[in-house]
Amino acid sequence: MIDFFKDLFSFLKKRKKFWLLPIIIVLLLLGTLLVLSQGSAVAPFIYTIF
Repeated sequence: MIDFFKDLFSFLKKRKKFWLLPIIIVLLLLGTLLVLSQGSAVAPFIYTIF
């Protein structure tokens, strides 16, 4: 998994696509939030946001 992030960062660095980095970070955070809240009591409140 770490190799994937190394390859991704090297791609962004080589192609000068640093504007993609905030989009990737936000998508990762939203995905993590959905996965972690799936089995909790907070899930109904999270799903109303989306």
